[in-house]
Amino acid sequence: MKTMKTFLLAAVALLVAGGAAFAASVVNRDSEPRTIVVTEGGSQSEIVVGAGETIEFCSAGCFVTMPNGDREVLTGSETVEISEGRGRVR
Repeated sequence: MKTMKTFLLAAVALLVAGGAAFAASVVNRDSEPRTIVVTEGGSQSEIVVGAGETIEFCSAGCFVTMPNGDREVLTGSETVEISEGRGRVR
């Protein structure tokens, strides 16, 4: 019984730790800060990405509005690359 409990705890720990690895990320290749708008779980927030900065967000799927107004649906494993004020999903 103790072995099964230990196994279950280890499996849960792996699932929790593995979930963080699937967050989407945004990288700003521009020389000035850019802002994206993220809607996740009914909550909307703005994320300012500094020049050359990479930020992780959206671990469970979200909608994102790019700096130029384009909108995308993300599942949580993509990389958004901002260049010349436009966002592209990679």
